Amino acid sequence: MAQATTKELTTLPVGRLGLVSLESSRDLGNKVDDWLVQWRKERNYPQMDSFAFEGYQRDSFQVNVQNPRFGSGEGKCVISESVRGDDIYVLLDVCNYSMSYSMGRFTNLMSPDDHFQDLKRVIAAIGGKARRVNVIMPYLYEGRQSKRVGRESLDCANALHELIDMGVENIITFDAHDARIQNATPLHGFETVQPSYQFIKALLRNEEGLHIDNEHFAIISPDEGSMSRAIYLANILGVDMGMYYKRLDYSTFVNGRHPIAAYEFLGSSLQGKDVILVDDMISSGNTVLKIASLLKERGAGRIYICSTFGLFTDGLAKFDEAHKNGVFDKMLTTNLVYQSPELLEKDYYITCDMSKYIALIIDTLNHDMSVSHLLNPVDRIKKCVNTYMEQYK
Repeated sequence: MAQATTKELTTLPVGRLGLVSLESSRDLGNKVDDWLVQWRKERNYPQMDSFAFEGYQRDSFQVNVQNPRFGSGEGKCVISESVRGDDIYVLLDVCNYSMSYSMGRFTNLMSPDDHFQDLKRVIAAIGGKARRVNVIMPYLYEGRQSKRVGRESLDCANALHELIDMGVENIITFDAHDARIQNATPLHGFETVQPSYQFIKALLRNEEGLHIDNEHFAIISPDEGSMSRAIYLANILGVDMGMYYKRLDYSTFVNGRHPIAAYEFLGSSLQGKDVILVDDMISSGNTVLKIASLLKERGAGRIYICSTFGLFTDGLAKFDEAHKNGVFDKMLTTNLVYQSPELLEKDYYITCDMSKYIALIIDTLNHDMSVSHLLNPVDRIKKCVNTYMEQYK
């Protein structure tokens, strides 16, 4: 992969690369930094001694940043080194619920609001001195509140405008709940990246005997919102897809919303087929486990739950029970958000490491080159599948 990226990078860097990994994504940031250091030490451009490549090869691209708190709970950001003229990439996880801060006698868990505020403190501490500021926010802050219905706030669009007003040039997120939110910032860079390749690669590395063809495999969307993800994978793999939709009982209200009358399936027979059940996030997990059980009732074989963000807001007990009862076989989520030690120890869990992908995006953008080939990994997915299928001929 390093040779391929070296061959593609044919322009000068925008500025000296700087990676700011907030504490919420420290582990992921360290892995990204390792990839960048490795690739750049392997390169040997004729112009390497020129001013344009100053600081191009270093032992680390991490910028030392602290976000201390006062006893009152108020915070600030301190950057311990100069970032003047740098091309800065700020990486954070707004869903990291394992972090806390003291407020007087009390200890508060950090919410997405707290993480977003720390991001703004970093940008404010940079103070316009950097050549360019880019934000890599895998789980888009307030991404579930991306459209207005009636008298309610439009939080995600407001947050994007705040970042743009502070001087952020590019915002990179993963699997946005609704990609149309990019319309809120039409004059600035906004990319929503799909981890489809990482899902397929991780699944094929950990499972044996899969037949990726239309007779033995299918992609399922648990609702209308994830249908585009399912269609994308089904087209690349050359398999059928199906979806469920929730039929609501509009005659009654329960807790302010219409209850679900039934889950209706649209698709062909799943008898004996292995399936990937794909969604953008697992929150409580109720929906995805319900759909998995319905797929089993339809005769599906092995069921693999793939979700970009594993939040598990109600814990893992229901997943343990569902796996024990044969509702699903494996569950795959990425390391874009916090993964608890308990989750990583589950025998049914497969983690998808996104550090190399993020490093590729950063490396390419730092050279001010197109990332289109990275955002649409059709060839890489097909090559991965073909290599896997060759083992079982």
